[in-house]
Amino acid sequence: MLMDLPQPHDLDHLFRRVSPAVGRILDQALAEREITPAQGEILFHTQGLDLLALLAVADELRRRTVGDVITYVVTRNINFTNVCYIGCRFCAFGKPARDPDAYTLSLDEVVERARQARAWGATEVCLQGGLNPHQPPTIYEDIVRAIKTAVPELHIHAFSPFEIWWGSRRLGISEEAFLRRLKDAGLGSIPGTAAEILVPEVRQRLTKNKLRRDDWVRIVRTAHRVGLPSTATIMYGHIDQPRHWAEHLALLRDIQRDTGGFTEFVPLGFIHENTRLYREDGARPGPTGMEDLKMHAVARLMLHPHIANIQVSWVKLGYKMAQMCLNAGANDFGGTLFEESISRAAGETQGVHTTPDQFQRLIRDLGRVPQERDTLYNPVGRDPSTPPAGPLWQPPLVRAMASAHAAV
Repeated sequence: MLMDLPQPHDLDHLFRRVSPAVGRILDQALAEREITPAQGEILFHTQGLDLLALLAVADELRRRTVGDVITYVVTRNINFTNVCYIGCRFCAFGKPARDPDAYTLSLDEVVERARQARAWGATEVCLQGGLNPHQPPTIYEDIVRAIKTAVPELHIHAFSPFEIWWGSRRLGISEEAFLRRLKDAGLGSIPGTAAEILVPEVRQRLTKNKLRRDDWVRIVRTAHRVGLPSTATIMYGHIDQPRHWAEHLALLRDIQRDTGGFTEFVPLGFIHENTRLYREDGARPGPTGMEDLKMHAVARLMLHPHIANIQVSWVKLGYKMAQMCLNAGANDFGGTLFEESISRAAGETQGVHTTPDQFQRLIRDLGRVPQERDTLYNPVGRDPSTPPAGPLWQPPLVRAMASAHAAV
């Protein structure tokens, strides 16, 4: 049974029962004033009535910003290779080339999966893979061009900042030049994964060889500058602490204030079972349920109003906890996926596919309005039995791109 959260008219009564320190921060949030990282850390430690008040305020800010619509996108993941030379300790997906479970899809296989996705009703394909030194240096551009030639109407959401870093260096060109080549080939947006925790002391322990914080920030800012929106993510629940989460959120807020290029924020709980970080390095076994709720709620407060879409990862959370987080500040159910390999390799068992009908049932169970969207938060179709959702929130970069296109 879902938590019966206080409604807006109950907030004054609830606030009289919370601790003064938390009450002041929540008052500040309701007045739509910026929450500092130190205040965010306090909110991450809330319990009892303080926690209930936090969740209620996050839900109220969600209601003010995006209303009662919960969106989802019909998409397919294509993890085109699991060969990777890095060996991140939190990842169980990447394999050495000689591993019996290593694989690399051909261009024809990638294109066939994209064709299947479109036939199933997908508006997007999401592509990510390991850093495979045995593929040609042009592989990322080759993949984009091949899909766009075969299925031009599909939006291609592909290649993390780490893949951008790797691909540009293999070609010996700047990251900006590389991103412009991909955009010219048909790339529509990039996933803001490989962020993990954007705090150097934590990133150094996660993997010494992985992209530095400054590299991730530079590449994301560059992508936004050349007109490629991205998601924003965090991976939490391992060797990190609430102060790191708050610092991470504040950095994302600063980037969005400058670029307007994040389409949504996606909290990703650490999946621990098959990772060396858990087995050998003493990491926690992922976040608790309360930490999941707090992450989505505090994100709503700290990122407001700059990033309005907060997405739940049903693969990480499961459907029931995803519904809880959608009552605690989140407003997007994510994607149908069809095929998800990275979380599954780490030990996740929640499933690899959710149908639009399942999304709609779960959303109506919350008393909210389901709405299919595309990658850039344009509405797609509508169930005739559902009231119109109205315009969806889009990031400033996407709105500016649409205005410029309309003016041509």
